[in-house]
Amino acid sequence: MKKLIRPLTAAVALLALLGPLTACGTADNSDPKTLTVGFVVDPSWAQIPVAQQSGYFANHDVKVKVVNFSTGVEALQALAAHQLDIATAADVPAAATLTRSPALRVVGDGSRWQGSRIVARRSAGITSLDNLAGHSIGTPLGTSAAFFASDVLSQNKISANLVQVAPSATVTAATQHNVDAVSIFQPYQAQVAQALGDDAVQLAGGSYNQHSLYLASDTAISAKSAALTAFFDALNDAGAQLTARSDAAVSAVSTATQLSPDLIRKILPEFDYALQLRPDLADTLGALASWAKEQGSVDRATALPDYRTLLDATFVSHGN
Repeated sequence: MKKLIRPLTAAVALLALLGPLTACGTADNSDPKTLTVGFVVDPSWAQIPVAQQSGYFANHDVKVKVVNFSTGVEALQALAAHQLDIATAADVPAAATLTRSPALRVVGDGSRWQGSRIVARRSAGITSLDNLAGHSIGTPLGTSAAFFASDVLSQNKISANLVQVAPSATVTAATQHNVDAVSIFQPYQAQVAQALGDDAVQLAGGSYNQHSLYLASDTAISAKSAALTAFFDALNDAGAQLTARSDAAVSAVSTATQLSPDLIRKILPEFDYALQLRPDLADTLGALASWAKEQGSVDRATALPDYRTLLDATFVSHGN
């Protein structure tokens, strides 16, 4: 399968990475009960806004400062620079980052998302996976969304063009016909489908389901272990609300993602919000890192780590 990949210009890439880092500052190390958390604004980590709005962090005696990011790649950059204590990221960027920042640890698997779709335009002549051949698919390269698209194309032996599109630009790219389809995570996937309306065709395929991870810095693990435990206890409480799809949970996620409550109710069943950290995640991360090397987002000469040593299940007491 051949894919045309058009990289970001250096200037745009640099601005995308530096913007959030400058805003973050440095994690607060003066108070062991305070955690600075990088939150990718995505229902995959919906436990965070639910725990905030429901007071679960306060109930468990942990202070949480939340900094929003548009992608896990950006959040992990800030975590590696010790500007955060915890960052959320999907499994693909996490696997790649751990090859460069082995002091970080995966401390929780917050949810598994089974709702990945390629959202195509019917007006581009696409009504099935086979119709994607020769068309352009906009996606943020190096992310879980790009892996999903590559997996779908590979398993169905389809040749299409993967084109770099930032998450916040996917709606514009689709509606202005800059690309024929997009592969993107939530909430952007839902926003693209909503914006295209009757022109939207949602295509499933492949075998990949995204693991939505929590990673922590080495300093947070050593100096704030009690806060990390309390943080995950609060997230576990929030997960129960999400599983029940309570009105309070829907309201919190709607506010955080700026999606309508009706759309949130439609999206939430796509996720398994049981906190866990299973040993077999290491094999998944290894496979995703190998793909990243093939794509060039990880140097091909890089020796992959033993991901089993980079999982720390100390703080997640449920679902193991």
